[in-house]
Amino acid sequence: MLAIFRKAFAHPPEELKSPATHQYPKQPKLPEEILSEFISVHPKNTFSVTAGDAAVLAYVKSDRQVSGHQSTLLAAIDGIYCLFIGRLNNLCAQIKQYGMSKNTNEAMFVIEAYRTLRDRGPYPADQVVNDLEGSFAFVVFDSKAGTVFTALGSDEGVKLYWGIAADGSVVISDDLQVIKSGCAKSFAPFPKGCMFHSEGGLMSFEHPMNKIRAMPRVDSEGVMCGANFKVDICSRVSSIPRRGSEANWTQWGHHY
Repeated sequence: MLAIFRKAFAHPPEELKSPATHQYPKQPKLPEEILSEFISVHPKNTFSVTAGDAAVLAYVKSDRQVSGHQSTLLAAIDGIYCLFIGRLNNLCAQIKQYGMSKNTNEAMFVIEAYRTLRDRGPYPADQVVNDLEGSFAFVVFDSKAGTVFTALGSDEGVKLYWGIAADGSVVISDDLQVIKSGCAKSFAPFPKGCMFHSEGGLMSFEHPMNKIRAMPRVDSEGVMCGANFKVDICSRVSSIPRRGSEANWTQWGHHY
């Protein structure tokens, strides 16, 4: 899967961009070039959706099970787009809790959960994501609110990477080669058990009270890359996450 968001909508961590970008011969590519290369790998099976000039989401359509996980899914409901890869073991229980149809797939469920929290906010986002069981990663783009939300499960069954394109756009994909080719040295693995919101930044849904630290990363060539992000088990956030009706996915309750 591939998701690209303009910088104005995603607000990525500054540490994700390599400080050696201008010194390294291989430069990051523009979003259009990254998407074109992604499509060229599977020209007959790739499907993409563009949300104005804000975002583009693409995935390779397949009916097969991949490594025991469900194929990548793309759904769009009322201006909310979701790319989902992996599998939720407790999907039936979740859709029953939200009162959804039995035919609901993972991408559709994530959209409904996001919309419920955005509009009514009955639970904190970290609690909702932490309740999901299985190997998964998802990316949500709310075209009406202009916000991005992504999360990666904690069991490492699915890999996810993110980086910075030539124009500052955020690139998110489960394909490491796509990220390396498009973002040069300005990329890193997306941290497991974490979620990112364009307005609230990066946080751990497993340990929401702990800070996220950017760890410098140097590759085998000795070049500084985009930083790794890890939960600091010794440091706590300066403010308590909001709970109840004030907690939602549009206005995050954490400050770093």
